[in-house]
Amino acid sequence: MVEMAIAMTLLLTLTLGFIDFGYAFYQWNAATKAVQIGARLASISDPAVNTATFAAADPATDPGAPIKAGQYSFECKYSGGTGACNGNSSIFNATAFSRIFRGDTAVTNDDACPGLAANQRPGMCQFFPGLQRANVVVTYAATGLGYQTRLGGPVPTITVSLQNINFQFFFLGGLLGFSNINVPSMLSTVTGEDLKSTSP
Repeated sequence: MVEMAIAMTLLLTLTLGFIDFGYAFYQWNAATKAVQIGARLASISDPAVNTATFAAADPATDPGAPIKAGQYSFECKYSGGTGACNGNSSIFNATAFSRIFRGDTAVTNDDACPGLAANQRPGMCQFFPGLQRANVVVTYAATGLGYQTRLGGPVPTITVSLQNINFQFFFLGGLLGFSNINVPSMLSTVTGEDLKSTSP
């Protein structure tokens, strides 16, 4: 009886540990896919920073000259339910950010992740259930691509990353007091394309 009690305790802990770490690995894969999808959508959609503000980042002097790396950088994210780019909510494009987060579904002012209808592109939340807008950061930066007064505007390098996400341990947290572990920095970087919401 004593041997069985000891063996069963170890076996149960090992089994539940496999389940928890397997779920953590699933969360890792889902988060990785979500940032890849988010970066792809960001590259073919209107920028999350106001279009006029973004276009103004392209200097009007010396037409045809390459845009220098570091010429502009906009970090767009939600904090406390309010979206802002570089801390300025007036230049934030909520509709464009929603397209990255929710795909082609309706824009709503919350973290809801609606289901997809036929022929709708999925967003980040469809690939990573439980993802919230405040977890997503979209950055548009000049890295030396494009040229000044380009007809389509600046060519940004777009980075979509996740912040403040924890791996959740259900069994080990209760049995052994494991704390949730912060997900390491996870991001995907692509080059901007048309930056039009009507792109296929």
